[in-house]
Amino acid sequence: MDISAQVLTFAVPKKKCVMARVCLLTGKKPQTGNSVSHSNIKTKRRFLPNLQTKRFFFAEEDRWVSLKLSAEAIRTVNKNGLASVIKDLRAQGNKI
Repeated sequence: MDISAQVLTFAVPKKKCVMARVCLLTGKKPQTGNSVSHSNIKTKRRFLPNLQTKRFFFAEEDRWVSLKLSAEAIRTVNKNGLASVIKDLRAQGNKI
C-alpha cells in the first residue's frame, strides 16, 4: 500500500465563540485609563462597562430574547419598550 494514498485526519478543536464586552444597544465598550496610586504612580488599567445578560419576553413573537446590555440600556428598554428596541437593533443589522 502506498503511503501517499493514506488520508490523514486531524481532530480540529471547535472554536468557542466569545462575545465581546460591548453593549448591543448603546455600544459601550471597555475604556483604558490610568490607575493612580497614593504616590501618584500611574499604571494602565481598563474600565469595563456594567454589562448584564438579561432575558426579556418578546410578546410579539411569543418567545424569550437574551440581550447583553449595560445597566443604562436596560433602563432604556423598560422606558421605550422591547418591540421598538428590537426593531432598531434589527435595522442596525443585529440578528435577534
